[in-house]
Amino acid sequence: KCRRNGPPPSFVLGQGRDVVDIYQREFLTLRDRLHSAEQENLKRSKELNLVLDEIKRAIAEKQALRDINRTWSSLSDETKLKLWNVSSSKNVLQLPSVFHHLPHLLAKESSLQPAVHVGQGRTGVSIVMGVPSVKREVHSYLTDTLTSLMSELSPAEKEDCVIVVFIAETDQQYANSVADNLKFPAEIQSGLLEIISPSVHFYPDFSRLKESFGDPKERVRWRTKQNLDYCFLMMYAQTKGTYYVQLEDDIVARPNYFTTMKNFALQQPSEDWMILEFSQLGFIGKMFKSLDLSLIVEFMLMFYKDKPIDWLLDHIMWVKVCNPEKDAKHCDRQKANLRIRFKPSLFQHVGTHSSLAGKIQKLKDKDFGKQTLHKGHANPLAEVTTSLKTYQHFTLEKAYLGEDFFWAFTPVAGDFIRIRFFTPVRIERYFFRSGNIEHPGDKLFNTTVEVLPFDKVPKYHRTEDGFIRIGKFQNGIAEGEVDSSFGPLEALRLSILTDSPVWVILSERN
Repeated sequence: KCRRNGPPPSFVLGQGRDVVDIYQREFLTLRDRLHSAEQENLKRSKELNLVLDEIKRAIAEKQALRDINRTWSSLSDETKLKLWNVSSSKNVLQLPSVFHHLPHLLAKESSLQPAVHVGQGRTGVSIVMGVPSVKREVHSYLTDTLTSLMSELSPAEKEDCVIVVFIAETDQQYANSVADNLKFPAEIQSGLLEIISPSVHFYPDFSRLKESFGDPKERVRWRTKQNLDYCFLMMYAQTKGTYYVQLEDDIVARPNYFTTMKNFALQQPSEDWMILEFSQLGFIGKMFKSLDLSLIVEFMLMFYKDKPIDWLLDHIMWVKVCNPEKDAKHCDRQKANLRIRFKPSLFQHVGTHSSLAGKIQKLKDKDFGKQTLHKGHANPLAEVTTSLKTYQHFTLEKAYLGEDFFWAFTPVAGDFIRIRFFTPVRIERYFFRSGNIEHPGDKLFNTTVEVLPFDKVPKYHRTEDGFIRIGKFQNGIAEGEVDSSFGPLEALRLSILTDSPVWVILSERN
């Protein structure tokens, strides 16, 4: 009967388990196939997005090219020849220019003209000093830097150089405000100091820069813009002097730095050098022959998006003198003939807050050495007094005798420094310097220079106690001539008119 009615129950149960196993295997197979399909779909989606991004970029580039072509077509033939610097002959080959590397500049004819220009346009000097400056979030060192550079120049040296401040911001209102706040009217009027800023059309679109060398996008943008800042400054300066020196806006200079640089350049036994280094830090104190600036700028423009300036300079020298079949030591020896170091360093970096937001840099040039923090002079015998509270042993008496600088706590309105001569003295000129190389911000602000003539001088307005105001401090320095009609002077005084936010150092008086 069992055979007639089918298999035994145990057989039926076993067969049921087999069916379940089959369904489970099919389910797992389907799940794996579904997972693979999802992964493949995700991959295709990413590829599609990349393709769409490329299409968008191509459309944008095509539109930019159309705009450039439209602008180019609208220009006159004379302007085209001027921009491309080629002959009207169709048989003349065309060399690359700045517009090949920065084609967006063709959109505006004024793109390479300074938007702000303050100064006399002096040319024919020995040395042009370039000082790029950008907006800093915390503190600006520009005024202190310019004060240090110009105060260390003799009258003859001031006639033989130009300091070009490049405010590397396209915000013209900001650039004008910086120029207005730099209180150096005599230096601007004489031609020693010039202030420029770029056109709003100078910089390209930085949003498409690729990250490289582990730098985030913000740093890549910062170093790329910095390369273009140097290019603009070098292009502006190349026709103004024999040599060009690259500086920064947060440095101080050694005494006699100008003549030292000039003599060192003139004394080189060969003209084959490319860079003379007067500081071991970054791009500070680097001198170039103005004739070489075109080559340097063109190389920088070819690779401005790829690497920082110090790497690019090293690559230029590698291309010029290094043999690929020789080892690195041989290359270094060859480059040493192009890059010559002067010691001790003539410039020291004093800035702490970088122009790159959030970056703190405490770079110091060890070769700069310890600088004298005061200058002593032979002054007439006198009694010196002050209402300022002296800090430690930095007394006014030592400063007057030329032994040390005077350092005092924060001045308030009404404070004074008085020099009363033992016998009346005829004085032709006066000079006072506040602040020093280690504390450049400890200056006298809103402070007047006053004299007390021994004889009556009726035509001058006097203070209540008989002094006559003859000058004031600007950027930490007071200097000028004393009217001979005053005759012998009984005393000289520095009067502080308003409260000061900082301590004060008097490092030189004469």
